[in-house]
Amino acid sequence: MKKLFYASLALLIVCSCAPKLYNVTKSYDEKHFAQLQAVIDNPTTPKGTNYSFTEACDIGLVGKMFYDTPNPYQRIDTLKYKGMNKGENFQARNSAGLAVVFSTNSTAITVQTKWGQKYVAVNTMPLAYGGYDLYIKDKKGQWVWAAAAAPKPGKEEDNIVLISNMAPGEKECILYMPMYSEVRSCKIGVTVGSYIKKLEGQFRNKIVFHGSSFTQGISISRAGMSYPMQFMRSTGMQVLAFGMSGNCKMQPYFAAVLEDVEADAYVFDAFSNPDYKMIQERLQPFIDRMIAAHPGKPLIFQQTIYRESRNFSLTKNAAEQAKMDMASTMFDQLLKDPKYADVYFIQTNACEKDRHEYSVDGTHPDDHGYYLWSKSIEKPILTILAKYGIK
Repeated sequence: MKKLFYASLALLIVCSCAPKLYNVTKSYDEKHFAQLQAVIDNPTTPKGTNYSFTEACDIGLVGKMFYDTPNPYQRIDTLKYKGMNKGENFQARNSAGLAVVFSTNSTAITVQTKWGQKYVAVNTMPLAYGGYDLYIKDKKGQWVWAAAAAPKPGKEEDNIVLISNMAPGEKECILYMPMYSEVRSCKIGVTVGSYIKKLEGQFRNKIVFHGSSFTQGISISRAGMSYPMQFMRSTGMQVLAFGMSGNCKMQPYFAAVLEDVEADAYVFDAFSNPDYKMIQERLQPFIDRMIAAHPGKPLIFQQTIYRESRNFSLTKNAAEQAKMDMASTMFDQLLKDPKYADVYFIQTNACEKDRHEYSVDGTHPDDHGYYLWSKSIEKPILTILAKYGIK
């Protein structure tokens, strides 16, 4: 009885100390509502406001591997780098991972786009593959989501108001470009009389992320939610995103692209698309090319994530496990050789323990899954980079 008494007493104390989770109310007087109504009645961006436009690439793009592409909003010069098939060629022309970092004192921010080829998906939001994602720094210096928008069907080149009625004063902004579409012109609009200018020094170093649809960001809700973009905001490291959905298989022509990219480090999601036989065949030659092109630079390979589609399918489970096990086997052998002293193999994770709720289509994580992925690699990558003086 004593044990029961003390247990009940302890429970009563815990419950009395716990915050209320229901009926949390507070009364507000008429003055309070009058103040709010005054804000409602006096928008800082009135209807009929005119905008002045600046081409985004004239402000400056971050996240680009090459700045001499024929179209400034594409990632690779597809005339220079040969061998890609039609789908890969289109992906190379996508603006995935590109962003504009700027400051403005405008109370509104708009976007006007001229499109090339566009993409349509059932497992990814239109906001992500054909829209823009805006973050603004708060008073603590943290990037905080501000707005996202995409054009309506049939009105693709209209001016899109991302956000309006902001407070006067300077805002520091990062605007992510569409994740899976070809942009030929992107003009950012601010209210007439306001300024917009390049914001320097927000991201340091250059870290290449090359990988599959995971790295490109399939199934994210908006363009800034892929795991490399979340990693960039969290760490302040500039990410050069080279995701190629369904097509990252350590091809020689992608190796040729990466050989020409000058960066501080290279991170690979290389085992999500190829089967285990292809991993066995291509991994070492691919690594050897990277070492020859970038001696002394850290080459960080990620184990592929667990796909929920394997939960009850014996064949999918076997195929996925074979990929994971071959990658592990190859690195267990390679990393014993001093030649590969700058090569690393890290674990990834896009779900919480004993949880299976973060998949959109059985393959790709949702936004929270990508957040977990970003967090799972953040400390290992930063630890590796610190060994090379990259901070």
